[in-house]
Amino acid sequence: MYRSEDHRTFAAPSENGKEAPGEQMGSDVWARVKRRLRAELGEDIFASWFGRLELDSVVEGCAYLTVPTRFLKSWIESHYADRVLAVYRAEAGEVERISIGVRNTLGRDPAAAQRRISEAPRTASASSMAMPTPGEIKAPSLAASQEDRSEAGDLGGAPLDSRLTFESFIVGRSNALAHAAADRVAHAQNGQAIYNPLYLHAGVGLGKTHLLHAVGHEVRAQGRRVIYLTADRFMYGFVASLKAQTSLAFKERLRGIDLLIIDDVQFIQGKQIQQEFGHTLNALIDAGRQIVIAADRPPADLENLDERVRSRLAGGLVVEVSALDEALRTSILTTRIEALKTIHPTFEVGSSVIAYVARAITANGRDLEGAVNRLLAHATLTGSAITLETAEIAIRDLVRNREPKRVKIEDIQKLVASRYNVSRSDILSERRTAAVVRPRQIAMYLSKVLTLRSLPEIGRRFGGRDHTTVLHAVRKIEKALGEDHALSDEVELLKRMLQE
Repeated sequence: MYRSEDHRTFAAPSENGKEAPGEQMGSDVWARVKRRLRAELGEDIFASWFGRLELDSVVEGCAYLTVPTRFLKSWIESHYADRVLAVYRAEAGEVERISIGVRNTLGRDPAAAQRRISEAPRTASASSMAMPTPGEIKAPSLAASQEDRSEAGDLGGAPLDSRLTFESFIVGRSNALAHAAADRVAHAQNGQAIYNPLYLHAGVGLGKTHLLHAVGHEVRAQGRRVIYLTADRFMYGFVASLKAQTSLAFKERLRGIDLLIIDDVQFIQGKQIQQEFGHTLNALIDAGRQIVIAADRPPADLENLDERVRSRLAGGLVVEVSALDEALRTSILTTRIEALKTIHPTFEVGSSVIAYVARAITANGRDLEGAVNRLLAHATLTGSAITLETAEIAIRDLVRNREPKRVKIEDIQKLVASRYNVSRSDILSERRTAAVVRPRQIAMYLSKVLTLRSLPEIGRRFGGRDHTTVLHAVRKIEKALGEDHALSDEVELLKRMLQE
């Protein structure tokens, strides 16, 4: 039996800073548990899922374990909680259950956490002058409009990047919904707030910031007042107004705008700042003003944010921008190369090279931008044509650290079985019910595309089946992927989970 907890109040060390005897004993037992898990599961699985699993305390028969991310917590709970408990009980019979929580990102020392919050304004000020990466916010420049500079000066806002518009945004399957929602908000009739707030979440470099700026440009072009703030700028502006005793004026100016855009909301911290942020959201929504927000995770996963704020954010339209598929990566590369050809007419990149780069770089749009810059540098500095060989050399630093891990057929079978609520023995059995056949075919398909095993070998690993059975399954799933978008998304998710 295990119990799930997102947060706990962690036990503090003893007064002299050393572990008490009981704590030392618990650490020794935990070390043995980890050694057994490593031996039973193998080095690859252990390193992927258990390397950052730590013991916090053992209280009344419950071992409280922690991990740094909610994703790790969910994965271990779904796939390995029973195994961890069994191993733990074998080493310490008094442990009857385990509880997995997410470690507080501010650390266990409340004083240190408070220092970090109090230092947020200085950190924000310094970071705002750092060199931006492609697609991120530029510091105010001479190119910024007078309106940009005025609003940035009044409220600590950042200017909108003139490059990030709807026209320059490339739409694909992974971002079509987010783009459509942003476009609808930007072109709402009479400035009427819809989908309020609009909440976009995605990983790094997938285009959420681009959409925020595009909405800002469009709404400002209609003559309405727009403020774009990163989380650190919001915190800096609020704390600075408290120090200057102008917090009331700060609040009134912020709540008098037509569109508030907040980026990287996951970084907002501090109880008083979060309360003010929540009050601002409520005031703007109640007044019918539009809010657009971006973060790296959905509202429910913002563990450090006040629950009332999370609830308010989740009350609007929440849209995920998922990973770029190969077709979209190809479009991004092609568009970027065509844009550079207007400046460098001799810059030519063949379709085979573009296809190779699109397959090799899968992380995010910023890496694609970096790949194009490397190809351009190679072409202009050496004067030679871009071939597959030169492309491999030019982008190898972007690819080398992202080689997918070795995937095992056993891992595929276990994940698919768990995902579709069947057992691994069902997948290996002769059962031919629909609830078992489709997961079995998906597992065979993934084994073909993610491993180097031959069809006969895959068949043997699936209960001694013939290679023609595997080939039939692969072809059937390939056909279904082209017809069923939901299945295609599901299979892509399984691929990412297996390769992480």
